[in-house]
Amino acid sequence: MDTMKTPRRTLTSVLIASLLLAACAGSLDGNVAQAAEPWPPVWQDAALPLDDAPPAFTPPSATSCHRLPAMREVPGGAGQSGNRHLGRAERLERDAMKSDSRAEAKAAPERRDAPAMAAGSVADALRERAPAAVAPAARPSGDASTSFAPEPWPAPPAPQPTMPRPARETVTAGMVDDNADFGEYLAYRQRNAGLPVRERDISERYLLEVTDAQGDPVHDAEVAVQRAGVAQPLMWARTDTAGRVWLHPRAFLPRDGQGGQGDRVLGIAVRKNGVLGRAQLQRGQASAVQVRLGQPVAAQRPRLDLVFMVDATGSMGDEIAKLKHSMHAMAQQIAQLPLQPDVCWGLVAYRDRGDAFLTRTQDFTDDLRGFQQVLGQLQADGGGDTPEALNEALHEVVHGLSWRRDAARMVVLVADAPPHLDYGGPQYDTDMQAALAKGIKLFAVGASGLDPVGEYIYRQIAQYTAGRFVFLTYRDGADPASGPGTQTTHDVKQYSVQTLDRLVVKLVGDELAKLKRT
Repeated sequence: MDTMKTPRRTLTSVLIASLLLAACAGSLDGNVAQAAEPWPPVWQDAALPLDDAPPAFTPPSATSCHRLPAMREVPGGAGQSGNRHLGRAERLERDAMKSDSRAEAKAAPERRDAPAMAAGSVADALRERAPAAVAPAARPSGDASTSFAPEPWPAPPAPQPTMPRPARETVTAGMVDDNADFGEYLAYRQRNAGLPVRERDISERYLLEVTDAQGDPVHDAEVAVQRAGVAQPLMWARTDTAGRVWLHPRAFLPRDGQGGQGDRVLGIAVRKNGVLGRAQLQRGQASAVQVRLGQPVAAQRPRLDLVFMVDATGSMGDEIAKLKHSMHAMAQQIAQLPLQPDVCWGLVAYRDRGDAFLTRTQDFTDDLRGFQQVLGQLQADGGGDTPEALNEALHEVVHGLSWRRDAARMVVLVADAPPHLDYGGPQYDTDMQAALAKGIKLFAVGASGLDPVGEYIYRQIAQYTAGRFVFLTYRDGADPASGPGTQTTHDVKQYSVQTLDRLVVKLVGDELAKLKRT
């Protein structure tokens, strides 16, 4: 009897395993299931140690934003902490404190050496906890574009009585591209070493360029970077409208005490519409890697997913008023760009713990009028200390919105303060890696009073995601009340100045102009 039971048990085990494999295959994303080769390519079965495995993200999957504005809010716990809403006088005092803090940091660089050791120890401690790159999570069932039901928009807190404040009709801004002048950016980082930030080593940089069979740039191709002989990717990215991705191996390689120097060769796998391409990155040799896919990619009407990520604390009243005032004109100019993009609008506003809300989100919509109505209800209030809930807001932007496939994905951050690094939870350096994995570019606009820590962090996020650092300019750079002008207190060189709304339209136009035309 025993000799008969063994084959039956074996057969039963085989059948069960087959059924389980079939069930798993049925739950995979359709693009992955239909690919001729596994994605990413399997080089061997060994996986990375758990500590080196990248955290999760969901690839862009929405197909439409045709919906009414759908709002959701994370409460800030107003009345449950020491933070409270600030009146006009208190907000002005807060702005003055920010300006004094920045002036002191700029005026006394010789005092930096000793404090830098303490600040550096904070940064080192943060780096010890910083995770590696990012990896895609299992995609939730159903279209992400329908995952959030409309919710009633909460009434804003009643503003405290203030004196009438004249609206500034013009806001001027400058811009620097830290990837275009990378040497100066590295020098800037060296000048500001020791600031309490979440550091990532971007000193080693390579450009990946992906083209199709006709030599045209391939937009929104998935990119996986792997160690030789290891299937699980170290990092993920998606190409921009020019078919490009900046790769920084030291920012995502496991910390082996040598800056990842043991991995002299990295594998690069690229996929678009089921077509795969591969290349090797020989570190320390060529500064660029080209991958050519074997089929042409059809041109289509461009999609633009545009998010405004806005600090809505008390010191941001002027900037929010200008954004409201110029939104209609910006939308018209974007709609009239040569490629006439299909635009989805999104908003993530944030304050801080102890305020009426921590984050307030409108998911993507093509209803411009509804979007403007929601933006019109946003008021500047709350805050209390300099850092704000930027980490939580960035996490919401990257992971909480219904980003579309094959879209140019852009975020315009308008803020005047760094994030709280002492809250735990989401951290900006991890989410900037997730943004790169999802093909999201961040354009950080530094408003008046932004201190050196805030500037450093904004430029980190913008550079890593191939965005830009934008900063407001004034007649007197140290005095925002002096009116629009060309001066700034930020540590920047070689910049031009124009109005902020025109600058945003230019950034959008430059991004879309790289796409293949129909």
